[in-house]
Amino acid sequence: MTTADFWDRVAERYAASPVKDNEAYDRTIERTLAHLPPGADVVELGCGTGTTALRLAPSLGQVLATDISAEMIRIAEGRRAEAETPAANVDFAVHDVEAALRSMQRPDAVLAFNLLHLLPDLSRDLSRIAATLPPGGYFISKSLCLADAGLLMKLALTVVLPLMRLVGRAPRVAFLTRRALEDAITGAGFEIIETADLPASPPSRFIVARRR
Repeated sequence: MTTADFWDRVAERYAASPVKDNEAYDRTIERTLAHLPPGADVVELGCGTGTTALRLAPSLGQVLATDISAEMIRIAEGRRAEAETPAANVDFAVHDVEAALRSMQRPDAVLAFNLLHLLPDLSRDLSRIAATLPPGGYFISKSLCLADAGLLMKLALTVVLPLMRLVGRAPRVAFLTRRALEDAITGAGFEIIETADLPASPPSRFIVARRR
């Protein structure tokens, strides 16, 4: 089963699941908008069912929101159509990271929420993101850092996640530390200007970085 197949299969269940920490999610939106100029053109990688793209859209210019799962994009399109005021400035597309970054010339920002810990080659994709952005462009992300979770949680996840993946109930997840993640981002050519754990447990590292 490919990664796209997995997310296609779980898309309806994913869409129905509530946000686990509304305060952390609202803070993520607030801090993201604090760094993006009004009317900024943005590419979102791994947009899932489109919730974040649609929420950010009123403050942005053109938004290209992408995901490898056609089912996720189908749900996102449906959510846009059902909105009281559909977001005309959002384009949803089925793309992997490479194709998404080729699809908009010199965006002002690239967003990747809950994605980096799922990528099979993080360094390669961070380099692609840096190459897409102009100097001063923003890369804003939030990623699970399971290697920095509490000892009991980390031990449990070390056992449970591989078993769930074996039976097709979980994707591949990298056990990142905050330090390793931040080092990878700076190593790709970015300056980190803000960080936070949103939420704190398990740590989901919010990072605002600017291309040097």
